[in-house]
Amino acid sequence: MHDLETLTVRIEEHTSGLVPGASSAVEGGSLGSPTDPGWIAEPEVGDAAVREATGRGWDEWRELIDRWPGHADGHAAVATYLTEELGIEGWWAQSVTVGWERITGRRLPQQRPDGSFSASRSRMLRVDAERLRELLLDEAGRAVLFPGLAPELRSRPTSKNVRLGLGSGSAEISLTPRDDGRVTVTIQHERLGALGDVAAWKAYWGAWLDAIDQG
Repeated sequence: MHDLETLTVRIEEHTSGLVPGASSAVEGGSLGSPTDPGWIAEPEVGDAAVREATGRGWDEWRELIDRWPGHADGHAAVATYLTEELGIEGWWAQSVTVGWERITGRRLPQQRPDGSFSASRSRMLRVDAERLRELLLDEAGRAVLFPGLAPELRSRPTSKNVRLGLGSGSAEISLTPRDDGRVTVTIQHERLGALGDVAAWKAYWGAWLDAIDQG
């Protein structure tokens, strides 16, 4: 791995202008362009696939669930209704429920059931996994890796992955050595406050991974 001073400079250069701030609202335009102008966001499963598997397309599912009096009780209630009352199998019941939530704006892309959002990045790098882990676990080392951010260690030193309180959420970093000498570095950044945070942190983590790569 680069010497610490050089590493800090590389990270500062790569992430300059990308250090995300906490968002308080969804940024305009970040949802993309839904197929139906009456939809808030696109379901992950296409209309043809859900129709083939369940016998109904998305507009039909939206109308049916909206008419059901219990839909305001939330995700679990809707999924149970689909399974027990309409005979939709477990995986498809979950997929239809999430799709309906996205169409109606109850759940936006990358949004979790608790209302928070998540962002992830993963890449194979040429990096010393043991040294990187040491830096992540050490307060001074974290200052080198995340200049200006002051992350807080939230996992035990013996935990398999390293969890950090960072920005408006919590980031879990896993390091998986490969036989060819490279390391798969995976970052799951959860409990972000708004949809706009997702793109901001994905950009930051992409630049950060570029900076620590010795390839």
